[in-house]
Amino acid sequence: MNKLILVRHSETEGQHEDSPLTKQGVRQSQVLAQFLDRSGYEVTKIISSPFLRAIETIKPFAHKKGLNIQTDDRLEERILSHEPLDDWEEVLHDTFQDHDLKMNGGESSKEAKQRVLSLIEELEDQESGNVLLVTHGNLLALLLQKYNHEIGFYHWKRLSRPDVFVVQKYAGEYTVERVWDQ
Repeated sequence: MNKLILVRHSETEGQHEDSPLTKQGVRQSQVLAQFLDRSGYEVTKIISSPFLRAIETIKPFAHKKGLNIQTDDRLEERILSHEPLDDWEEVLHDTFQDHDLKMNGGESSKEAKQRVLSLIEELEDQESGNVLLVTHGNLLALLLQKYNHEIGFYHWKRLSRPDVFVVQKYAGEYTVERVWDQ
């Protein structure tokens, strides 16, 4: 794989897997398509979370380029807990400090990271060209930790919707660049 382009989905109506994009989110996905088209990255494959908001985010770009959108469950957002959490943001903060912390019915940071990294390992072994992945904020932050161990809760808080990062390898070392500046 030459470049890995990581995209966080656009603004949504909610957090359920079938939550659609807001009107603003639809506009953001159109701007994203133009941005990616002008970026010069020749995307050879698109893999998305199966959640509606992720697919709707990349659909305008995929249509413009004539690319299919493959889905992979390993790009689904991490479930923090199956029970409502009034203090969910504090709990999320704690999971960035303690990667084994796991709430009732949820997934630890370590488990979520292992899940998404299994996809990355497959892509590194099997793919050539530039691969674009569409996922969710929490999982994106955990994935970015593979390339920059300093990524944490406060980086997650600063992610925009959408957001775009490019990962590439130079002389055996990975570089991560946030390229979205809208």
